[in-house]
Amino acid sequence: QVQLVESGGGLVQAGGSLRLSCAASGRTFSNYAVGWFRQAPGKERELVAASTRSGTNTHYADSVKGRFTISRDNAKNVVYLEMNSLKPEDTAVYYCAADGEYRSAAGLRRSIGYDLWGQGTQVTVSS
Repeated sequence: QVQLVESGGGLVQAGGSLRLSCAASGRTFSNYAVGWFRQAPGKERELVAASTRSGTNTHYADSVKGRFTISRDNAKNVVYLEMNSLKPEDTAVYYCAADGEYRSAAGLRRSIGYDLWGQGTQVTVSS
């Protein structure tokens, strides 16, 4: 079983940047598609970015496209979420999640089916 641990959250001013990390322990991380989700108070959980097993294909929510970048280093069992030009509306708890089933590039749009979750890391963007 893969265990996921997020890190890198914090408080940043609008326009700033943060890089979140999701470290996996256990089985080979390259066997899992990975998604980054976020949930703000009073709002539903939202899929922000996703990556296929190899990292060749990615998907982004329209709200973060052009500002966030998902990448992964399977040799190190780590997935990153680089967040630039942060806005107050990006404030949320960010979670990484993994899916052991195969996902095609088109399947990255699906927010369901992720069966492994990290504990989350808080990102706060001040105006």
